[in-house]
Order: sequence, then structure tokens, then C-alpha cells
Amino acid sequence: MIDKKIKTMARTGFVAKGVVYGIIGILTFKAAIDMGGQKAGQLQVLEFLEKQTFGNILLVLMGLGLACYAAWRFVQAIKDPENIGDDKKGTAKRIGFFCSGLLYLGLGVLATLKAFGMGRGSGGGSGSSGSVQQSSFLASETGLWIIGIVGAGIIIAGIFQFVKAYKNDYYKKLGLAALGEQKKRESIKKTAEFGLSARGVILVIIGFFAVKAALNSNPSNIKTTQEAFSFLQDSSYGPWLMGVVAAGLVAYAVYMFLMAKYRRFHA
Repeated sequence: MIDKKIKTMARTGFVAKGVVYGIIGILTFKAAIDMGGQKAGQLQVLEFLEKQTFGNILLVLMGLGLACYAAWRFVQAIKDPENIGDDKKGTAKRIGFFCSGLLYLGLGVLATLKAFGMGRGSGGGSGSSGSVQQSSFLASETGLWIIGIVGAGIIIAGIFQFVKAYKNDYYKKLGLAALGEQKKRESIKKTAEFGLSARGVILVIIGFFAVKAALNSNPSNIKTTQEAFSFLQDSSYGPWLMGVVAAGLVAYAVYMFLMAKYRRFHA
């Protein structure tokens, strides 16, 4: 039996993650149809929240929510409460959970620092020196190997989003079989598939450019979520494609909210 506090922590984390993807999707979709907005990534979400009324409070809440999501991922990776196992497949999943936890913990910490005025970059010499050192490390042989391995991992994570979508991996987690209304089940199913697929597209693009950066010994080729949208925009049918993927991320946000409400935890 999974502890009730852990379930509450996970559900809180799903909501926070959903808010992040919802804001990314809405801002980017508005940019795609020329209604203001901007191509956005996780950092732009924090900037957006900071500009709102009671922005610091929103950032603190976001930081706490993302910390809950990170903690849930760490519990999955280390405690394995749902018996994923320690065979090759299970180990790969648990390593992915741990890396996901690190990513969202970092974003949560950054949100909290911004709330207290400590997350802004400074124009001082020390910051510039740190940036140069970081760039030098990424350009080194070790750094390029790390970029390549991380990029390959991101591509695999992106492909896994498509697998989850079309193998109905989420079906049991949401307990859809228990929902009496056929229309409601179909609506949730389509939302999950659309959202997971859109996230898969973004992850594959980011991973592809990371691997390319490693192979070309050029860390500057690494792309963020925001730059992945720029890549889509510059392609054939760019604004349309960017708009569809952005709408998909809004669907992914809805999927996260559904996870917060319906997620079943199987011990």
C-alpha cells in the first residue's frame, strides 16, 4: 500500500507540471496565430509567472509543486513503490525517473530563487567566467560524450511518449475502464494521445540537436524547448505545425490534470 502522503505529493506534482506545460502551450499557440504570446519553454514560464499579480507567491507555489513532482520521481526511482522491478527495462525506467526528478527539482529551485530575487543573472565578471568555464567543459571530449548520451536519452524518452500514447500505457493508470461514460473515456483517451505525441515531438527535436551537437563538437547547437518551437516554425507549414504542437502541449497539461485527479497507484 502506497502511503497517502506520497499520493498527495504526486498529485500536487502532476498539477504543477500541468501548469508548466499549459503555459508553454498557450503562449506558443498565441504566437503561432499572431495573437501576442511568445515561443516558450520552462524558463519563460517562470518569467511569465513573475510578471503576474502576486508573482512571487505564484513562483513559490510553483517551486513547491515542482519539488513535490521531483520527490515523487525520486520515490519511484529509489523505493520503487509500484514494483517496476530491477531488470533492464525496469532499471532504465527508474534511471529515467531519477533524471526527471533532478530536472524538475532544478526548475523548482530556480522558481523559488526567482521569487526571492535570487534567480536573476548578473552582469558581473564572475558570472561571465563561470559561463566560459561551462562552455569549455561542454566542448571537451568528456562534455561532448555527456551531451551525446543525454541527447540519446532524450530521443528515447520522446519515442517512449509515442509508445505510451498508442499502447494505451496510461489507460490503467487513469483507471479508464472504471469510467461508465463511453464519451468521457474517448475524450480522455484522445487528449492523452494528442498530448503525449506533442511532447514526444518536442523531446525528439531537442534530443536530435543534442546528439548533433556532440557529433559536430559544437555545444552551441543544443536547443531548448523554446528553440525547438523555432525549428518547427522555420520548417514547411511552420506556423501551422508550431500551433498544432503547442495545442498538443496544452492537451498534455490537461492530461497531467487528469493524472492528478484519476491516477491509480498500484503497489
